[in-house]
Amino acid sequence: QVQLVESGGGLVQAGGSLRLSCAASGRTVSSYTMGWFRQAPGKERDFVAAISWTGGDTYYADSVKGRFTISRDNAKNTVYLQMNSLKPEDTAVYYCAVKNPASSSSWSRDLAYMYWGQGTQVTVSS
Repeated sequence: QVQLVESGGGLVQAGGSLRLSCAASGRTVSSYTMGWFRQAPGKERDFVAAISWTGGDTYYADSVKGRFTISRDNAKNTVYLQMNSLKPEDTAVYYCAVKNPASSSSWSRDLAYMYWGQGTQVTVSS
């Protein structure tokens, strides 16, 4: 079993930056693809970014491409999401997740992920 704890969320003005962290415990996640998703009030949970276990491959939703950067430190069992040029529409609860290596679903589908954190709130004011 893996426990994931997100941190780094908060209130920021439009154009500002935040860095989210996702610390894993219980077992190492260094050999797993990791992802970030977000859910705004009244909306479905959406894919934000994913990173391969080596960190060599990254994927982003079109809405965040060029503004967000996903990275990982396997020695610390931690994944990060650097968010720059934040917009009010980025307001959501952000979740990190561990991809199920046996899943055939796309990296962008939440069905592909087997462990989830509790989320951290990001609020961007205009």
